[in-house]
Amino acid sequence: MIHMEESAIKNATTSDELKFRIQLNELEASVLELKLKVDELTKENAQLRRENNQLKRMPLFVAVVVDILETGEVYLRQQGNNQEYITHASEDLLPLLKPGAKVAVNNALSIVKLIGNVYDSRVRVMELEESPTISYQDIGGLENEIKEVRESVEYPLTKPEIFRRIGVEPPKGILLYGAPGTGKTLIAKAVAHEAKATFIRMSGSELVHKFIGEGAGLVRELFMLARERAPAIVFIDEIDSVGSTRTHDGTSGSAEVQRTMMQLLAEMDGFDNRGDVRIMAATNRVDMLDPALLRPGRFDRIIEIPLPDLRTRLEILKIHSSKMQLVSVDLHEIATMTEKCTGAELQAICREAGMIAVRRDAEAIDRNDFMDAVRKVKNEMVTDNRMYT
Repeated sequence: MIHMEESAIKNATTSDELKFRIQLNELEASVLELKLKVDELTKENAQLRRENNQLKRMPLFVAVVVDILETGEVYLRQQGNNQEYITHASEDLLPLLKPGAKVAVNNALSIVKLIGNVYDSRVRVMELEESPTISYQDIGGLENEIKEVRESVEYPLTKPEIFRRIGVEPPKGILLYGAPGTGKTLIAKAVAHEAKATFIRMSGSELVHKFIGEGAGLVRELFMLARERAPAIVFIDEIDSVGSTRTHDGTSGSAEVQRTMMQLLAEMDGFDNRGDVRIMAATNRVDMLDPALLRPGRFDRIIEIPLPDLRTRLEILKIHSSKMQLVSVDLHEIATMTEKCTGAELQAICREAGMIAVRRDAEAIDRNDFMDAVRKVKNEMVTDNRMYT
């Protein structure tokens, strides 16, 4: 009897112990879950505190360092209202400051940090991040023109020691002019590919803006970026849109274009040292450009890109048809038929011949495809000429 009672007590004790263990596990799981929630709430609280402190913090203003005085004080000009004042900088910031640097100041006009040059987003996208794949071998003919371009733009940046040894100052800029489609922009792409320099490209029309001073400001920032990224090449396509001969028609738009051009003239040959920055420009209408833009010192070389001759046309056709499947096609015959065609039109002929072959689901491009392509492109040339006469 006593043995049975002891066994019952033992079983009851085991059952209670198991129940307590289950409750303990459940409590431990609850504690763990609550700890996770506490961690999440702590992070959220810290984030809210940071945002609250950010909202409470006074805004900073942008100013430009005009000069650093002998006493160690800094002479600043605040942007926007052009107010000038003298303030102090901390010992760790003072060695980093120089005239022209942008700094952030607080309400007490104390320098908080150095900003550096901040460029307009429209200027930043003009810098070429990746070089084009076009090389000089992809340009048919124009050997003399390419040689002059390389001597004026590429060699002063890649072989400066030659110019120093001889004691000659290289040309500051070159202007390419000629009919549309002759290869001016193509040469610029090849220079960007070959020259080991920052390439900044823009269209002249991008500098023409509605508001007073906006175009001149973009030109100023563009050359600041080029000097900072030197050695650099600045390529201005369709420069006639901003550099045409100055006239006075009484409109604010014309005055703004002239203001932009005068800033361009100042940057090209002003008092500021341009450093290792070379300028290339291209236009179809050299006769429209202002004489001040064409004088030596701004564009030291003015190079005409002519229409291709027979040999050059043959080279261009070979380049653009090199990957095509051709059957019974005499490219010399095609080159003879395409007198007065530009390089762009010859490329269009090759492309059109390929499209005609695609249309008839052919295995390769034959002579008839090229003949049809020549007739089609030449008819389009005649139509375009009638539109502009």
